[in-house]
Amino acid sequence: MPRRRFQKGIIIIRGKTPRYYGMYREDVLQPDGTFKRVRRTVLLGLVSSFPPRVVGKPFPRPVLKSFQPYLNRVNEAAKMPPRSGITLETFVEEWRTKVAVNLATTSTRAMNSHLRAHIHPKLGSLTLPEINAKTVQGFVSYLAPGRSAKTVENVLLTLSSILKTAKAWDYACGGFSFADITMPREGVLEDQPIMTDEEARRIIPAAPEWFGTIVALTIILGLRISETLALRVRDLDFSRKIIHVRQSIDAVTREPHAVKSKASRADLPMPSWLEQRLRKHLQTHDGKTDFLFVNGRGRPHSANKLREKVLHPLLAKLGIPRKGFHSMRHGASSSLLDDGATPAVVQKQLRHSDARTTLSIYGHVVGNSQRNAVENRSARIGQFAAK
Repeated sequence: MPRRRFQKGIIIIRGKTPRYYGMYREDVLQPDGTFKRVRRTVLLGLVSSFPPRVVGKPFPRPVLKSFQPYLNRVNEAAKMPPRSGITLETFVEEWRTKVAVNLATTSTRAMNSHLRAHIHPKLGSLTLPEINAKTVQGFVSYLAPGRSAKTVENVLLTLSSILKTAKAWDYACGGFSFADITMPREGVLEDQPIMTDEEARRIIPAAPEWFGTIVALTIILGLRISETLALRVRDLDFSRKIIHVRQSIDAVTREPHAVKSKASRADLPMPSWLEQRLRKHLQTHDGKTDFLFVNGRGRPHSANKLREKVLHPLLAKLGIPRKGFHSMRHGASSSLLDDGATPAVVQKQLRHSDARTTLSIYGHVVGNSQRNAVENRSARIGQFAAK
């Protein structure tokens, strides 16, 4: 929607018989729900019918007074949001054909889920201008029971993105700011499961060679499982001892697509032990596909099936609590931090755009330096408290 401005207008004199005209601009709602800015010109009267104008002075007061009702009307309309326009559900159909097709498959899938399960049932029948901060606050109260604050936030991000597109396309549209919304309080968060180095040392030798190599890559490099399963033979640079992370496997379609973000696309070091493991794995590679790991049909593995049919049974056999592949990524960050790696190094290894993400989500560790500092302070206090 065009940015609505306060109209002061201009007054001109023209015609063989001089007349005063007032000129201003007005945003007019079109049948398709968009706005079009048009110029209005209104006749105020013959110059001779008003007091004479003094050169260099403002127009006579009666001229300004006759123009003011027109300006009042357009400026009052600018203060109020338009009360008509297309519905959210109608606009979403256009958004799907022009915007969603250009988004990552996983992003589109998540946004469509939010639309189908939450947004359309509650807001789909409302016109775009009706979706404002008050409406969205009621929507948040509707979502909150039984859902985490993060889930509510993700749904609102989908809604906000769609409304932003509608505004950019000049639709009559409401909107909201997250700063104006009171979000539900986050409940008690459970600690994320971590795959420890000790557990990895037990899992890798107990697993079939190919699966042990998947676990080794995932936990040593801190890869996402979708990135591990998307690795190709040409991604292994043995001469430079580097592993190129270039793509990811979609969890549903098992088709390769771009990695999660620009930061996720990176070259990671290939440790010597991992190099030996990969060389051994390549001896069993049939060369029919460039993917490093494939199932019996020559397709990339399904992460969900690997977790249910291979990882979980193996953990049960070894007496290790049930965990998923992402616990290996958590374990990588915790282990690196515990070994004294700086947050910047861990951020680069996990390929986060912001180090705060690394520390807030993956820093599940009380490192030696932190432990020693607290231990020393405790000893000083306890030394006197015991007396």
